[in-house]
Amino acid sequence: MSRVGKPDGDSESPSENGGLVCAYLRPAGGAWQQVGWQAVRDWTPEQGLLWVHLDRVRPDSRRFITEQSGIDAIVQEALLAEETRPRAMAVGDSLLLILRGVNLNPGADPEDMVSIRLWVEPGRVISTRHRRLVAIDDLRQRMAGRGGPETAGDLVVAVAAGLIERMSAVIEALDDEEDALEAQVVEEQHRAIRTELGRIRRQAIMLRRFLAPQREALSRLQGEELGWLDSKRKARLREVTDRVIRYVEDLDAIRERAAVIQDELMNRLSDQMNRNMYLLTIVATVMLPLGFFTGLLGVNVDGIPGTENAPWAFAVVCALLGLLVALEIWILRRLRWF
Repeated sequence: MSRVGKPDGDSESPSENGGLVCAYLRPAGGAWQQVGWQAVRDWTPEQGLLWVHLDRVRPDSRRFITEQSGIDAIVQEALLAEETRPRAMAVGDSLLLILRGVNLNPGADPEDMVSIRLWVEPGRVISTRHRRLVAIDDLRQRMAGRGGPETAGDLVVAVAAGLIERMSAVIEALDDEEDALEAQVVEEQHRAIRTELGRIRRQAIMLRRFLAPQREALSRLQGEELGWLDSKRKARLREVTDRVIRYVEDLDAIRERAAVIQDELMNRLSDQMNRNMYLLTIVATVMLPLGFFTGLLGVNVDGIPGTENAPWAFAVVCALLGLLVALEIWILRRLRWF
């Protein structure tokens, strides 16, 4: 067993640890120590608090959970499932907790949230994930500095708080982008706004999709009677839950503001189109009499029937055209077009 050093950034070198992302042991009254597979498999409650963090897709991680951990089959399935939803389920004095955090990995979309599943016992915590979580890196840094949680309850609170802490920057960035789009709409800079607005609404919807059940899971956790989760830690957990509630409300506000901006944008585009149509109508109205007179003056008068015997035949043609105009006006008024 070696003292924990600087975290390796959730390194997943198959040649070294395989599916074991990291494992830490905290003896009673001592500091966290980083351990390997052998210590994980040989652990007994008398040795202290053990945290095992696994990559759930690796064969050795799956083998440990299904064959060596002693966990119930239903919990095993939840820890290794491909898709999960945030929830909390107490089993005796143990807890299954599934949470989500924003994806801050390079090249990833933050709304593509990463799942972390925790099985919490009084003396042991087993967590699984597939993609890296920056919040776990932060927790490992604290452990490296001789800090970090002291009990299983502290560890649960620390993970939940770290996930929520990382969400604040993403939600604030969405809010700032929406403010910028709102200013562009006011300044009538409509180009590319609809595309950006759609992206912001999509991100807000995806984030809320997992934050809303995470809020319910954390709220339910506060009502569970667990020996390792005392009133002090529940109070800290309540603060985390309040932040989640606020973030859900912020996401709702972002979606509502996006809808308002979309309506305002459509109204401005509609007004702009109406102004353009009005201008074209004026141009057409001005040009129509000119076209009428030029067309009338261009008539081949000699070709009008009756011009040889009746010099007023051209006047008759003009009168018939006037009657045709009157008929069209009457029909349009009957149709209530004006």
